Amino acid sequence: MIAVIIAGGSGTRLWPLSTPEYPKHLLKINNDELSLLQLTFQRAKELTSDIYVVSEASHIELVKAQLAELPENSFIVEPARRGTANCIIAALHYLSPRHDNDETIVIMPADHYIRNINGFKSSFLLADKVSSNEKNITLVGVEPNYPATGFGYIRKGASIDATKQVYNVESFKEKPDIRLAKEYLKSGEYLWNCGYFAGSINTFVNSMKQYAPSLFNNYKKLSKASPEEYSDAYLSFENESLDYGLIEKVKNLLVVQALFDWMDLGSFADLYQAVETDNSGNYISGGNVHLDKVENSFIINAEDKKVAVIGVDNIVVVNTADGILVVRKDLSQNVGDISKINKSKS
Repeated sequence: MIAVIIAGGSGTRLWPLSTPEYPKHLLKINNDELSLLQLTFQRAKELTSDIYVVSEASHIELVKAQLAELPENSFIVEPARRGTANCIIAALHYLSPRHDNDETIVIMPADHYIRNINGFKSSFLLADKVSSNEKNITLVGVEPNYPATGFGYIRKGASIDATKQVYNVESFKEKPDIRLAKEYLKSGEYLWNCGYFAGSINTFVNSMKQYAPSLFNNYKKLSKASPEEYSDAYLSFENESLDYGLIEKVKNLLVVQALFDWMDLGSFADLYQAVETDNSGNYISGGNVHLDKVENSFIINAEDKKVAVIGVDNIVVVNTADGILVVRKDLSQNVGDISKINKSKS
């Protein structure tokens, strides 16, 4: 098995804690000693010693610094972001001459938060086995535990094994409104689409050739490019996600129902669920923080300046060198929009 960690992202939804220059996967969460990227790397080591990391040129030195034990040839550099589809194409192109093209590659984002490492290992070993046996792209989906509106969903088809952990993929659903999300949760027929995929180089390339010819052409273009031509070739690609560009077009997909907990940490409300709080429901990180009659709040002070919060509930306060954020937790999904506005004005 080969593990490919996708270390991308623009860092907008957790601004100002995360920024385009220092995105979410580089952050340490819940006062952990390791960043999300480093925790992902630790999980990948439970599966294989063949681990590769894809990151764009502007972040690659930060990524290398956090993963110092990986050799130089384990890093795959995108000249610039061109979406997850082309990111995977870059990985396939890089790995093809270095590995057996029938060996399973498992693809995982670097910025997810998972506690159940044994469940993670079991799920991905099963995805490896299923994909290898069936010669199909196999996803790993997480059973919903609340009616999330921020994730895409996978509708399960018939189970193909006695344990009822592996299913045919019947269809994909876009991010639903709250009414549909509640229906999906109640039905028990849906899994969250978490961006986890397993398949060999041959399986991915053959799927592109059959279902996504434009992506297959991108793969061929990289394969023909000289080292001097590589950057220009990659930059000529249109930005495209792997889900839209390939996965949702492929027939005979399979999905493993995950045996682990999962958090995307797509907002400060999500981040609050991942951290340990005090008796008042508050999470506090950093010094010089003074609270009075504050409950259920998330407060980070990364600066020397004092921060005082008085008489509030359900609030996020983040003070960094890049800015100050104050927002109700239930409105924290809006932070990404504000971050983009701030970037356009800078």
